[in-house]
Amino acid sequence: DPQQIELASKRRLRRFIVIDEVVDKLYGSKVRAYFRENNVQHKILSLPTTEETKSMDLVLNILQEVQSFSLDRRTEPIIAIGGGVCLDIAGLAASLYRRRTPYIRVPTTLLSYVDASVGAKNGVNFLQCKNKLGGYTPPVASFLDRSFIQSIPRRHISNGLGEILKMALMKHKGLFDLLKNHGKYLLDTKFQSYNGFARHGDAALQTTRIAIETMLEELAPNLWEDDLDRLVDFGHLISPELEM
Repeated sequence: DPQQIELASKRRLRRFIVIDEVVDKLYGSKVRAYFRENNVQHKILSLPTTEETKSMDLVLNILQEVQSFSLDRRTEPIIAIGGGVCLDIAGLAASLYRRRTPYIRVPTTLLSYVDASVGAKNGVNFLQCKNKLGGYTPPVASFLDRSFIQSIPRRHISNGLGEILKMALMKHKGLFDLLKNHGKYLLDTKFQSYNGFARHGDAALQTTRIAIETMLEELAPNLWEDDLDRLVDFGHLISPELEM
């Protein structure tokens, strides 16, 4: 009903946010301040989003809170803030609520920044199998902010670099050369941009931009995975066992 949509657009903005509990401890106060200062009524659900908790139980937890919030699925997208696991869980919850509620991804790790931010998949683990339950529901938007990456451990920077290297090996020599020439700098600076390192230019911006563009080029023609022969799945034969 166009009249109902018009009335809804005049209401005070409301947002439901799912945030990883570690990210919440680091940035939660800033997130809350942002919504308060912009007069947005909000509910923030902080959850432990790890491979161990990546289950339908957590999805149902989100859905119960969404229902209590009385979210309007046409005008009030769910916002997910966290790493790939958080984005997967919240995305699946959004896809199930009233047969699909729009959602927004805000990745906070390097791996989710160059991977989960641009994909359509979401899912949870089931019976000790990784991502056994899930679907294909792309977000309406992904907001990318590299400053989140500076707070994650060096080990997880390496994990993200591994994903970027995979795309470089499979699709983009220029990206490989960037990693070859600036890899240690990117690891040491956690993909932040600093003055005084003229030799490296803005390697962080170039590397992440090309990695994302390369991922999009590979995913876009086959978003629903009708063809399972995908370059982005290089290494997936063994990686699920390592991740679980």
